[in-house]
Amino acid sequence: MPTSPAPGLLLLTGAAGSLGRLLREPLATLCGPAQRYAGLRLSDLGAEAATPGWQRCDLGERAATEQLLQGVAAVVHLGGVALESPFDGICDANIRGVFHLYEAARLAGTRRIVFASSNHVTGCYPQGDMLDPSSPPRPDGFYGVSKLFGEAMAQLYWDRYGIESVCLRLGSVTARPEDRRALATWLSHGDLLRLVRAALQAPAVACLTVYGVSANPGRWWSEAGWAQLGYAPQDSAEPWRATLQDLTPAPDSPMARLQGGSFLGLGPFPREP
Repeated sequence: MPTSPAPGLLLLTGAAGSLGRLLREPLATLCGPAQRYAGLRLSDLGAEAATPGWQRCDLGERAATEQLLQGVAAVVHLGGVALESPFDGICDANIRGVFHLYEAARLAGTRRIVFASSNHVTGCYPQGDMLDPSSPPRPDGFYGVSKLFGEAMAQLYWDRYGIESVCLRLGSVTARPEDRRALATWLSHGDLLRLVRAALQAPAVACLTVYGVSANPGRWWSEAGWAQLGYAPQDSAEPWRATLQDLTPAPDSPMARLQGGSFLGLGPFPREP
C-alpha cells in the first residue's frame, strides 16, 4: 500500500466553484504545470476555460469520469452540490458522483484523494459540544448524509484497494466570519489552503478524517489528526467576537441550538414531479 503520494498529475474537481477558485492558483504554485481542472460551469470562467488543463466533466457520468482520471496521481475533490437540496440532485452529484470518482481512481491507479467533506456530517449535535472525528455521525440533512457516504467510500477504497484519502470536514469557509456561529466554525481562506496542502503532502495518511477549522478559541471540533497532517491554523475568528456575538437567531430555532446552523432551516422539500 502507498506511503505517500508520488509526484504526478493533480486533478482539482469543482474547479469553477467558490472553493475551486480559491485554490486553483495556490495549488498551481505548489504543484507546477502538472494539473488538471474539472467542472460543470466552465462558461462562468470565460477565456480561462480555454487554457490547457481544463475539462468539462459531469461526475454523474461514469465513462467521462474514468476518462478524466486517466494519468492522475492525486485528486482534490471539491465537486458536487454544496448546499442542502432535494435528494435527487444530491444523489446524482454527491453520491453517484463520488462512487464514479473512487471507482475511476481505482482503475487509474490514483494514489490519494483529498475529499471535501463537511461539518454537516455532525450538524445535529448541540452547539457547544466538543466533537472529534470519532463522534457518531448526526447529519443535519441530505447534504450531510451525502458527505458521510463519501467518507464511507474513502474508507472502503483504502481497506480494499489501498487508495489513501484525507476527508476534510470543512467549517465555514469565508473571507471573514459572517455570523455568531462562525465564531466557532470559521475556516479562513489561508487556513483552507494550509489544510489542503497538508492533506496532499503528508506521508502515510491511510484513511484519515479531520475537521477543517481555524484556531478559533470557541471552536466545537477537536484538532485530532492535525499533527499527523502537519496542519497548524494561523487565523482566528476572535477579532470579530465583539461584532458578532450578539447576532443570535430566535432562541426557539434549531439554528440557535444545533451545530448545523442555517442548514437546519432548509427542508423538507416539496416532492419533485
